[in-house]
Amino acid sequence: MKNAVILINACLMILMMTSSVQARDTRHMYSLAEVLGSANAKAKLDDDVKFYFGGKAHPAVLKQFGQYQSNKKTNAFNKTDKVACEWAFLSAMITFQDRARSLGANAVINIESYYKKHKISSETEYECGAGGIIAGVTFRGDFVKLGN
Repeated sequence: MKNAVILINACLMILMMTSSVQARDTRHMYSLAEVLGSANAKAKLDDDVKFYFGGKAHPAVLKQFGQYQSNKKTNAFNKTDKVACEWAFLSAMITFQDRARSLGANAVINIESYYKKHKISSETEYECGAGGIIAGVTFRGDFVKLGN
């Protein structure tokens, strides 16, 4: 009986520790230049679709296809917040790249962070939420065909 009580208490402690890890939602701002300049980004993102964050200047818009959103999560277990956020970022950009191609767009402009519907428009940084198990980003942007 005493061993059963000890076992139940140990299980409850483990559950409480796990729930506190899951509950963490730390918001970070990370550098766009750093993640876009990484080897992973260069390997996964092609030059046929351009990304313009915030109000960054771009060539004239020839055709608009609408605004779309990408909400991507990744496994953050045993990763630093930064590494997990970079993976979520790349997943979101790959989704944007694939959507742009399917629409006939060659760019996504006015990209803003929209994590948990909190809008941040920046030409230099993006927002990511990181927890003990999951990290995620949400972006929205306008899909367009740009002139040269």
